[in-house]
Amino acid sequence: MNKARAILIGAWLFGAWLSISSCAVGPNFERPKPPAAQTYDRPEKPASESAPAGAVNMTPGADVPAQWWQLFQSPMLDQTLREAIGGSPTMASAQATLAAAREAVTIARAGYLPRVSATAGAQHTSSGTAGGGAPGGSTAGGIPGGNFGDGSESSTSYSLGLTASYTFNAFGGATLRLVEQQQALADSQRYQLAGTYLTLTGSVVTEVLNVASSRLQIAITLDLLANDQKNLDLTQRMFDVGAAARTDVLTAESQLASDQTTLPSLRQQLSVARHALAILVGQSPADWQVPDFELDAFTLPAAVPLSLPSELVRQRPDILAAEEQLHAASANIGIAVAQEYPSITLSGSLTRDALTAANLFHDFDRLWNIGGTLAQPLFAGGALRAQTRQARDEFQAQAASYTQVVLTAFGQVADDLRALEHDAERVTAFARALRIASDSLALQRISYAAGKTTILQLIDAERSYSQARLGSAGAQVQQFEDAANLFVALGGGWWNTSIAPPAAQASTKP
Repeated sequence: MNKARAILIGAWLFGAWLSISSCAVGPNFERPKPPAAQTYDRPEKPASESAPAGAVNMTPGADVPAQWWQLFQSPMLDQTLREAIGGSPTMASAQATLAAAREAVTIARAGYLPRVSATAGAQHTSSGTAGGGAPGGSTAGGIPGGNFGDGSESSTSYSLGLTASYTFNAFGGATLRLVEQQQALADSQRYQLAGTYLTLTGSVVTEVLNVASSRLQIAITLDLLANDQKNLDLTQRMFDVGAAARTDVLTAESQLASDQTTLPSLRQQLSVARHALAILVGQSPADWQVPDFELDAFTLPAAVPLSLPSELVRQRPDILAAEEQLHAASANIGIAVAQEYPSITLSGSLTRDALTAANLFHDFDRLWNIGGTLAQPLFAGGALRAQTRQARDEFQAQAASYTQVVLTAFGQVADDLRALEHDAERVTAFARALRIASDSLALQRISYAAGKTTILQLIDAERSYSQARLGSAGAQVQQFEDAANLFVALGGGWWNTSIAPPAAQASTKP
């Protein structure tokens, strides 16, 4: 008995050692090298030309903070982001998916160990010959399980034991590559969770800015309509006394009606932004009160941290997720190659047999067996080689997809950088237009008070000022949105948070 047990344990230990110590089949994955470029775009202007007033300064190589939206210095925005991160169903779904992916790693790692099962059973047997029964067909003594008058016999036996088996393929290489693949897929899901977090925070900031912008545009439009109404009322009175033509009245009515058409669209725009923001926070629009965000409560960052291209490929979650997909495709080549090599299965069992259940622990017979099988694929119609070629082709396809993800990311950063540069020019131009309109309005008010101009000229100056305010507000909102887009494009500093912690089982070794 001791010899059998030693043989069984020795065989399992040999198989486990062979699985762990052997080299995995297939290629070893190497991370793609980061780009050597130091910039995202070619400059449009000579380096000697100064940046426009109001331009956002960049700090190359600086790290993006974990809560990048705090650079806008809005406590109300910060509170909204905390609610969104904690209550978003999308985040909860991504976290559950990550947990499931990590369980898949645990399942794969179970291949390093044998499968052991406990067995228990009871078996009743009987035998006999026809005829020769006792008179009246009664049993011998009426005792179950004994000898019957018809010559039949019966017995019951009980068993209790353990069975174990262990299978390894390609001297352990298949299991190693399978664990490596599942670990890469789990890491990819981790980065997808980070991407979900990044998309959520960027979307919340965008909708908050939409709310603030819509509210400001509605307020300015109401001022504009008030001026239109004053213009119409004055023109109507002048027409009533014969001091204005009917066409003047129609022109004033047309202007008022035209400007009124913009108000419902702005109100609808505000409603849509509020509803979208509530959903991002994980609430029904009827259950969550959207704060009254004001554009003046936001501050444009004085400096924006700008990651270098070589850093970006190690920070953006979509790039990292694509890299882990490439890693999984590499491991899949090893899994395919392992199918061409022999597989060995070791098995054994140890059983106790007794005539009664109580005797299983006192008076029992021991039965044991140990064995092994070796299976070597000889002919599969070319399927095994085709599987390996297929895995290599899928790896090449994934490598091309990874390259495309990197290029797209660089393009987004370049677009946002250029947008911020142009935003500064637009903000400067609209600020100048607003200043001129404001000065013109001030002069018109002085002139009207002195009786040198008519009320119509004053109302027209007020209307021009309102339109300049609308243009200036739109340019400022666009600058805030492009700054937020740049933070998202740079990765949003998710690596400085606990949103997507590293996998608990990072190694492919048991």
